[in-house]
Amino acid sequence: MVPEVDGLSSLSNPLATVEQLSNSSSSLDGVSPALESSVRYAGLQITQAAGILLRLPQEIVAQAMVIFTRFYIGSEGGSFRVNGAKDVSAASVYIAAKLSADPRTTRSICNVYAYLTSGPTRQAFPDPPAHDPESYLLSEGGYHSARALLLQTETIILRTLSFDTKVVIPHHLALTYLQTLGVLPSVPSSTSRALASRTLGHLNLALFSPQLLYVTHQPVTLAVAAIYLAAREVGVKLPSGEWWEVFDVDREDLGFLVVALKSCEGWITAESEKWHDRSCPLTVDEINLEIKGMS
Repeated sequence: MVPEVDGLSSLSNPLATVEQLSNSSSSLDGVSPALESSVRYAGLQITQAAGILLRLPQEIVAQAMVIFTRFYIGSEGGSFRVNGAKDVSAASVYIAAKLSADPRTTRSICNVYAYLTSGPTRQAFPDPPAHDPESYLLSEGGYHSARALLLQTETIILRTLSFDTKVVIPHHLALTYLQTLGVLPSVPSSTSRALASRTLGHLNLALFSPQLLYVTHQPVTLAVAAIYLAAREVGVKLPSGEWWEVFDVDREDLGFLVVALKSCEGWITAESEKWHDRSCPLTVDEINLEIKGMS
Protein backbone atom coordinates (compact mmCIF):
# COMPACT_ATOMS: atom_id res chain seq x y z
CA MET A 1 0.00 0.00 0.00
CA VAL A 2 1.10 3.56 -0.76
CA PRO A 3 1.54 5.48 2.52
CA GLU A 4 -0.92 8.15 3.61
CA VAL A 5 -0.45 11.73 2.39
CA ASP A 6 1.91 13.66 4.66
CA GLY A 7 0.10 16.33 6.66
CA LEU A 8 -3.32 14.91 5.80
CA SER A 9 -3.14 11.59 7.60
CA SER A 10 -6.47 12.22 9.32
CA LEU A 11 -8.19 12.55 5.91
CA SER A 12 -6.28 9.97 3.89
CA ASN A 13 -5.98 6.22 3.49
CA PRO A 14 -3.13 3.97 2.33
CA LEU A 15 -3.71 3.23 -1.37
CA ALA A 16 -2.98 0.18 -3.48
CA THR A 17 0.01 0.30 -5.83
CA VAL A 18 -0.18 -0.47 -9.56
CA GLU A 19 1.67 -3.73 -8.95
CA GLN A 20 -0.80 -4.78 -6.25
CA LEU A 21 -3.74 -4.04 -8.52
CA SER A 22 -2.28 -6.04 -11.42
CA ASN A 23 -1.31 -9.12 -9.39
CA SER A 24 -3.53 -10.70 -6.78
CA SER A 25 -3.09 -13.93 -4.85
CA SER A 26 -6.40 -15.13 -6.25
CA SER A 27 -5.25 -14.69 -9.86
CA LEU A 28 -1.99 -16.47 -9.06
CA ASP A 29 -4.09 -19.33 -7.66
CA GLY A 30 -6.01 -19.68 -10.92
CA VAL A 31 -9.08 -17.52 -10.27
CA SER A 32 -10.09 -15.71 -13.45
CA PRO A 33 -10.48 -11.90 -13.31
CA ALA A 34 -14.23 -12.19 -13.99
CA LEU A 35 -14.78 -14.74 -11.22
CA GLU A 36 -12.57 -12.76 -8.84
CA SER A 37 -14.68 -9.63 -9.43
CA SER A 38 -17.90 -11.61 -8.92
CA VAL A 39 -16.75 -13.21 -5.67
CA ARG A 40 -15.48 -9.86 -4.38
CA TYR A 41 -18.83 -8.28 -5.16
CA ALA A 42 -20.71 -11.12 -3.45
CA GLY A 43 -18.45 -10.77 -0.41
CA LEU A 44 -19.09 -7.03 -0.24
CA GLN A 45 -22.80 -7.63 -0.66
CA ILE A 46 -22.96 -10.05 2.25
CA THR A 47 -20.87 -7.62 4.33
CA GLN A 48 -23.43 -4.88 3.69
CA ALA A 49 -26.30 -7.26 4.49
CA ALA A 50 -24.63 -8.37 7.73
CA GLY A 51 -24.19 -4.75 8.76
CA ILE A 52 -27.89 -4.11 8.22
CA LEU A 53 -28.94 -7.15 10.26
CA LEU A 54 -26.45 -6.26 13.01
CA ARG A 55 -27.85 -2.69 12.98
CA LEU A 56 -24.41 -1.17 12.58
CA PRO A 57 -23.99 2.45 11.44
CA GLN A 58 -23.22 2.74 7.72
CA GLU A 59 -19.80 4.23 8.50
CA ILE A 60 -18.75 1.03 10.28
CA VAL A 61 -20.18 -1.15 7.51
CA ALA A 62 -18.29 0.88 4.90
CA GLN A 63 -15.07 0.50 6.88
CA ALA A 64 -15.60 -3.26 7.02
CA MET A 65 -16.12 -3.32 3.24
CA VAL A 66 -12.87 -1.45 2.67
CA ILE A 67 -10.97 -3.79 5.01
CA PHE A 68 -12.44 -6.74 3.08
CA THR A 69 -11.30 -5.22 -0.23
CA ARG A 70 -7.81 -4.38 1.04
CA PHE A 71 -7.23 -7.92 2.27
CA TYR A 72 -7.45 -9.48 -1.20
CA ILE A 73 -5.19 -6.94 -2.96
CA GLY A 74 -1.72 -7.85 -4.24
CA SER A 75 0.30 -11.03 -4.40
CA GLU A 76 0.91 -10.79 -0.63
CA GLY A 77 -2.79 -10.46 0.11
CA GLY A 78 -5.40 -13.13 0.67
CA SER A 79 -6.68 -15.54 -1.97
CA PHE A 80 -10.28 -16.59 -2.46
CA ARG A 81 -9.00 -20.17 -2.81
CA VAL A 82 -7.40 -20.03 0.64
CA ASN A 83 -9.50 -17.51 2.59
CA GLY A 84 -13.20 -17.76 1.79
CA ALA A 85 -15.10 -14.53 1.13
CA LYS A 86 -17.73 -15.38 3.78
CA ASP A 87 -15.13 -15.86 6.51
CA VAL A 88 -13.17 -12.73 5.60
CA SER A 89 -16.41 -10.73 5.42
CA ALA A 90 -17.42 -11.83 8.92
CA ALA A 91 -13.98 -11.06 10.34
CA SER A 92 -13.92 -7.66 8.61
CA VAL A 93 -17.24 -6.72 10.21
CA TYR A 94 -15.97 -7.95 13.56
CA ILE A 95 -12.78 -5.88 13.28
CA ALA A 96 -14.51 -2.70 12.11
CA ALA A 97 -17.17 -2.93 14.84
CA LYS A 98 -14.64 -3.79 17.55
CA LEU A 99 -12.60 -0.70 16.75
CA SER A 100 -15.68 1.50 17.00
CA ALA A 101 -17.88 2.64 19.86
CA ASP A 102 -20.51 0.13 18.77
CA PRO A 103 -18.93 -3.38 18.83
CA ARG A 104 -20.77 -6.65 18.24
CA THR A 105 -20.29 -9.99 19.99
CA THR A 106 -18.82 -13.00 18.21
CA ARG A 107 -22.10 -14.84 18.79
CA SER A 108 -24.12 -12.12 17.05
CA ILE A 109 -21.81 -12.15 14.04
CA CYS A 110 -21.72 -15.94 13.79
CA ASN A 111 -25.53 -16.13 14.01
CA VAL A 112 -26.01 -13.46 11.33
CA TYR A 113 -23.62 -15.14 8.89
CA ALA A 114 -25.16 -18.55 9.51
CA TYR A 115 -28.50 -16.97 8.60
CA LEU A 116 -27.22 -15.12 5.53
CA THR A 117 -25.53 -18.18 4.05
CA SER A 118 -28.38 -20.62 4.66
CA GLY A 119 -30.60 -21.97 1.88
CA PRO A 120 -32.68 -19.43 -0.04
CA THR A 121 -31.38 -16.52 2.03
CA ARG A 122 -28.28 -16.30 -0.16
CA GLN A 123 -30.44 -15.56 -3.18
CA ALA A 124 -32.22 -12.60 -1.62
CA PHE A 125 -30.33 -10.91 1.20
CA PRO A 126 -30.65 -8.49 2.90
CA ASP A 127 -34.42 -9.21 2.71
CA PRO A 128 -34.62 -12.99 2.38
CA PRO A 129 -37.82 -15.04 2.35
CA ALA A 130 -38.97 -16.76 5.50
CA HIS A 131 -37.75 -20.34 5.80
CA ASP A 132 -37.01 -23.05 8.33
CA PRO A 133 -35.04 -21.58 11.26
CA GLU A 134 -33.30 -24.92 11.74
CA SER A 135 -31.45 -24.33 8.47
CA TYR A 136 -29.45 -21.55 10.10
CA LEU A 137 -29.66 -22.39 13.81
CA LEU A 138 -26.17 -22.70 15.29
CA SER A 139 -25.75 -25.43 17.89
CA GLU A 140 -23.42 -24.73 20.78
CA GLY A 141 -20.73 -26.84 19.12
CA GLY A 142 -21.37 -25.14 15.80
CA TYR A 143 -21.04 -21.74 17.42
CA HIS A 144 -17.70 -22.56 19.04
CA SER A 145 -16.35 -23.82 15.70
CA ALA A 146 -17.60 -20.68 13.94
CA ARG A 147 -16.15 -18.46 16.66
CA ALA A 148 -12.74 -20.14 16.43
CA LEU A 149 -12.73 -19.64 12.64
CA LEU A 150 -13.82 -16.01 13.05
CA LEU A 151 -10.96 -15.22 15.45
CA GLN A 152 -8.46 -17.12 13.32
CA THR A 153 -9.51 -15.16 10.22
CA GLU A 154 -9.31 -11.92 12.20
CA THR A 155 -5.67 -12.73 13.00
CA ILE A 156 -4.92 -13.50 9.34
CA ILE A 157 -6.44 -10.19 8.18
CA LEU A 158 -4.57 -8.16 10.79
CA ARG A 159 -1.28 -9.84 9.93
CA THR A 160 -1.83 -9.38 6.18
CA LEU A 161 -2.68 -5.69 6.60
CA SER A 162 0.21 -5.19 9.05
CA PHE A 163 -2.44 -4.19 11.62
CA ASP A 164 -3.25 -1.07 9.56
CA THR A 165 -7.03 -1.11 9.88
CA LYS A 166 -7.59 2.64 9.73
CA VAL A 167 -10.23 3.56 7.13
CA VAL A 168 -11.32 7.14 6.47
CA ILE A 169 -14.80 7.23 4.92
CA PRO A 170 -15.69 10.20 2.64
CA HIS A 171 -19.35 10.52 3.65
CA HIS A 172 -18.88 13.15 6.36
CA LEU A 173 -16.38 15.00 4.17
CA ALA A 174 -18.94 15.17 1.37
CA LEU A 175 -21.56 16.73 3.63
CA THR A 176 -19.04 19.27 4.92
CA TYR A 177 -18.02 20.16 1.36
CA LEU A 178 -21.66 20.63 0.36
CA GLN A 179 -22.01 23.16 3.18
CA THR A 180 -18.75 24.84 2.17
CA LEU A 181 -20.04 25.18 -1.41
CA GLY A 182 -23.22 26.80 -0.10
CA VAL A 183 -25.60 24.17 -1.46
CA LEU A 184 -26.54 22.54 1.84
CA PRO A 185 -28.00 25.26 4.08
CA SER A 186 -28.64 24.81 7.79
CA VAL A 187 -32.34 24.56 6.96
CA PRO A 188 -32.22 22.22 3.94
CA SER A 189 -34.73 22.39 1.11
CA SER A 190 -36.11 19.41 -0.78
CA THR A 191 -33.50 20.01 -3.50
CA SER A 192 -30.58 20.18 -1.09
CA ARG A 193 -31.84 17.04 0.64
CA ALA A 194 -31.99 15.28 -2.72
CA LEU A 195 -28.47 16.46 -3.50
CA ALA A 196 -27.10 15.18 -0.18
CA SER A 197 -28.95 11.88 -0.53
CA ARG A 198 -27.71 11.37 -4.08
CA THR A 199 -24.14 12.22 -3.06
CA LEU A 200 -24.15 9.68 -0.23
CA GLY A 201 -25.79 7.14 -2.54
CA HIS A 202 -22.91 7.42 -5.00
CA LEU A 203 -20.39 6.98 -2.20
CA ASN A 204 -22.18 3.87 -0.94
CA LEU A 205 -22.41 2.41 -4.44
CA ALA A 206 -18.71 3.09 -5.01
CA LEU A 207 -17.91 0.58 -2.27
CA PHE A 208 -18.92 -2.14 -4.75
CA SER A 209 -17.01 -0.68 -7.71
CA PRO A 210 -15.00 -3.17 -9.81
CA GLN A 211 -12.34 -0.41 -10.10
CA LEU A 212 -11.82 -0.66 -6.31
CA LEU A 213 -12.26 3.09 -5.94
CA TYR A 214 -11.86 3.13 -2.16
CA VAL A 215 -8.33 1.69 -2.38
CA THR A 216 -7.21 3.69 -5.42
CA HIS A 217 -8.42 7.20 -4.50
CA GLN A 218 -8.36 9.29 -1.37
CA PRO A 219 -11.61 10.14 0.49
CA VAL A 220 -11.37 13.83 -0.48
CA THR A 221 -11.35 12.96 -4.20
CA LEU A 222 -14.22 10.50 -3.81
CA ALA A 223 -16.31 13.08 -1.97
CA VAL A 224 -15.74 15.76 -4.62
CA ALA A 225 -16.57 13.37 -7.48
CA ALA A 226 -19.78 12.25 -5.79
CA ILE A 227 -20.83 15.88 -5.27
CA TYR A 228 -20.06 16.78 -8.89
CA LEU A 229 -22.08 13.89 -10.29
CA ALA A 230 -24.98 14.30 -7.85
CA ALA A 231 -25.26 18.02 -8.58
CA ARG A 232 -25.52 17.34 -12.31
CA GLU A 233 -28.18 14.69 -11.75
CA VAL A 234 -30.27 16.78 -9.36
CA GLY A 235 -29.79 19.99 -11.32
CA VAL A 236 -28.04 22.03 -8.64
CA LYS A 237 -25.72 24.76 -9.87
CA LEU A 238 -22.31 24.68 -8.20
CA PRO A 239 -19.87 27.63 -8.03
CA SER A 240 -18.48 28.64 -11.42
CA GLY A 241 -14.91 27.85 -12.29
CA GLU A 242 -12.87 24.82 -11.30
CA TRP A 243 -14.15 24.71 -7.73
CA TRP A 244 -12.78 21.19 -7.17
CA GLU A 245 -9.24 22.60 -7.13
CA VAL A 246 -10.07 24.23 -3.80
CA PHE A 247 -10.16 20.70 -2.38
CA ASP A 248 -6.89 19.78 -4.15
CA VAL A 249 -8.58 17.54 -6.74
CA ASP A 250 -7.39 17.70 -10.34
CA ARG A 251 -9.61 17.48 -13.41
CA GLU A 252 -8.20 14.15 -14.61
CA ASP A 253 -8.98 12.32 -11.35
CA LEU A 254 -12.39 13.96 -11.19
CA GLY A 255 -13.26 12.90 -14.73
CA PHE A 256 -12.17 9.29 -14.14
CA LEU A 257 -14.17 9.01 -10.92
CA VAL A 258 -17.32 10.52 -12.41
CA VAL A 259 -17.24 7.95 -15.23
CA ALA A 260 -16.50 5.15 -12.74
CA LEU A 261 -19.35 6.20 -10.44
CA LYS A 262 -21.80 6.38 -13.34
CA SER A 263 -20.84 2.86 -14.44
CA CYS A 264 -21.28 1.23 -11.02
CA GLU A 265 -25.03 0.75 -11.24
CA GLY A 266 -24.87 -0.90 -14.67
CA TRP A 267 -22.08 -3.24 -13.57
CA ILE A 268 -23.99 -4.27 -10.44
CA THR A 269 -27.10 -4.97 -12.53
CA ALA A 270 -25.04 -7.15 -14.87
CA GLU A 271 -23.58 -9.08 -11.92
CA SER A 272 -27.04 -9.66 -10.46
CA GLU A 273 -28.28 -11.02 -13.79
CA LYS A 274 -25.18 -13.19 -14.15
CA TRP A 275 -25.86 -14.99 -10.86
CA HIS A 276 -29.66 -14.70 -10.72
CA ASP A 277 -30.26 -18.46 -10.87
CA ARG A 278 -27.46 -19.63 -8.58
CA SER A 279 -25.33 -18.46 -5.68
CA CYS A 280 -21.94 -16.91 -6.22
CA PRO A 281 -19.27 -18.97 -4.41
CA LEU A 282 -18.45 -17.56 -0.99
CA THR A 283 -16.40 -20.39 0.52
CA VAL A 284 -13.16 -22.07 -0.52
CA ASP A 285 -14.95 -25.32 -1.41
CA GLU A 286 -17.56 -23.49 -3.49
CA ILE A 287 -15.02 -21.51 -5.50
CA ASN A 288 -12.95 -24.64 -6.12
CA LEU A 289 -16.05 -26.35 -7.49
CA GLU A 290 -16.81 -23.31 -9.64
CA ILE A 291 -13.32 -23.30 -11.12
CA LYS A 292 -13.47 -27.04 -11.70
CA GLY A 293 -16.78 -26.63 -13.51
CA MET A 294 -15.36 -23.89 -15.73
CA SER A 295 -12.37 -25.97 -16.80
